[in-house]
Amino acid sequence: MSISLQRMMERAARTNPNGDCVVFQGQSRSWKQVQERVARLAGALQALNLDEGDRVAILSLNCANYYEGLFTVPWAGYCVVPLNTRWALPENEYALGDSGAKVILFDDAFAAQVKELLESVAGLTHAIYIGGGECPDWALDVEMLIETSAPVAASARGGEEMAGIFYTGGTTGFPKGVMQSHLAIWASAVSALPAFGLGRHSRYLHAAPMFHMADLVGSMGAILTCSANVILQAFDPAKFLELVEKERVTHSLIVPAMIKMVLNHPDVATTDISSLEMVMYGASPMPAATLEKFMRVWPNVSLAQAYGQTELAPIATILPPEDHAPGSEFLRSAGRPTSISDIRCINEDGIDCELGEPGEILVRGPQAMMGYWKQPEQTEKALKDGWVYTGDAGYFTDTGHLYIVDRVKDMVITGGENVFTTEVENAVMSHDAVQDVAVIGIPSEEWGETVHAIVILAPDMQATEDEIKAHCRGIIAGYKLPKSVQFRSEPMPLSGAGKVLKTELRKPFWEGQARQIS
Repeated sequence: MSISLQRMMERAARTNPNGDCVVFQGQSRSWKQVQERVARLAGALQALNLDEGDRVAILSLNCANYYEGLFTVPWAGYCVVPLNTRWALPENEYALGDSGAKVILFDDAFAAQVKELLESVAGLTHAIYIGGGECPDWALDVEMLIETSAPVAASARGGEEMAGIFYTGGTTGFPKGVMQSHLAIWASAVSALPAFGLGRHSRYLHAAPMFHMADLVGSMGAILTCSANVILQAFDPAKFLELVEKERVTHSLIVPAMIKMVLNHPDVATTDISSLEMVMYGASPMPAATLEKFMRVWPNVSLAQAYGQTELAPIATILPPEDHAPGSEFLRSAGRPTSISDIRCINEDGIDCELGEPGEILVRGPQAMMGYWKQPEQTEKALKDGWVYTGDAGYFTDTGHLYIVDRVKDMVITGGENVFTTEVENAVMSHDAVQDVAVIGIPSEEWGETVHAIVILAPDMQATEDEIKAHCRGIIAGYKLPKSVQFRSEPMPLSGAGKVLKTELRKPFWEGQARQIS
C-alpha cells in the first residue's frame, strides 16, 4: 500500500490511540479522537460532490482544526491548498483561482475575507467554518458536519500522487504553486527525524504558521512518532514562552526572526524551559550573533538547522546538534545533505564547482517537487532531469558541509565583483548594537550597484554609520563593505514564512530603473 498522509493518521491512531494528538487553548484530543473526526469530516467533504484529486483550501490561523484539516482533505481523496495568512485579498483570489479550489476551510480571523472570496472566485462553492466561535450563516459549521456525517474509509490515493499545492511566498511576481506528492512529504519528514529527535512522549510546539511547509515538517514528525502537537494560534514571544512552560513542550521549529524575538523578551530569564530539548530553525539565514546568544541563554537546549525550500518538501540538509558547539567552525554552514538528498553546486556553465567555489545549488531526491501547478515553462527551468535548481548559491567544504552564501538573485554585483549579502549581514550583525540587518544592492552610476545596509539597532543602543563600517572593515574585504548604512526603527517587512522581503526594501531605490542583475 502506498505511503499517504491519511495512512499515517490511521497508523498513529492505531499505535497510540489514547495519547495526546492536539493540544490547543487548554483542550486536548487523542489520536483516536482526531482520526474519528477526520474520517467523519472527510465523509462530509465527499458529500459536496467533489471529484477525486480536487483542491480544498485552508485559510486560518493555527488551531487544532487546522491540523485535522491537513489530514481530512487527503483522507477524502482530495488535495490540500494551505493559503498564506499574510496575503491580501487579491493574492488569495489568485491562489484560489489558480488552484481551482472548490472548498475553503476558514476561521474567525478570515471570515470577512472568505465571504468576499466566495463571491469573487469562480468555482469556489463551499466554505467550512473551523473557528471556535459562532459559524456565519453563509458557511457550513465543522462541528455540525462532524456530528452528522458518517465516517468514510481513507482514500487509496498516495505515493507519487499529488497531496497538495503549496504556494511560494510570492516575493516577486505571482506566487507559484508547488505540487508535492504524499511520498515527498513523508520522505522529507523521515530524513529530519534523526536530528530532530522526536519520540513517543515528545510534545512539539507549532509556533510557525501551519500553512508553511517548514511547520509541516513538525506536523509530519509528530505523526510519525505519534507524539503531541501543542498549537500556538499566532506567534508571540511571550505566549511561546508561556506554552513551553505550561505544556512542558520538548520540541519546536521556529525561524530566526522568531528566535531573536524570544531571546530579547524580558520573560526569557524567568520562564521554566526545563522541558525544552530541541529547537530546529531554518527558512532564512541565522546570524551568528543570535546563535551564540541562544547557546549562552539556553545552554541545555539542543539546536538543529534545516535548509531547503518548498520545492523540496522542504528539507535538503541538516546541521545537527553536535555541530552547534559554541565557536564551532560549522555554525555558518547549513549542514550536510540528509540521507535522501543528492546535492551539487554548479557554475554558470553547468559544471560542478570545486570545493570552496560558490555555485548554484541543485538537489535531487524523493522529496523533489512534481513541478509548478499549471506552469510548465517555470517547471522546465527549475526541474531538470530530476534536479531542483534552488536559486541559492553555495559551496561545499572537504568536511561535506554546505555553506549558503546567498540567493542568486540577491547577490550584489559591484564593479564586477560578486558580493553575497548574507556574508555582509553576518559582519554587521556581529556589532553589539545591531538587532537586525538586511543588505541590498542599490543603484550606482560608478559601480552599477553598491552595498547598502539597512539596520535596526537594539533597544537603548547607539551606533553611527561610520562605526558600523569600521566594525565590518576588520571582518570582510573592502569591496564587500557597506557603502551606505540606513537606520530603521520599524521591523523589517517579512513574508508569511518569516523571510525578509528584500524586494520591498529595494523598491524605493530601484523605482523607475532596471536592476543590473536578475
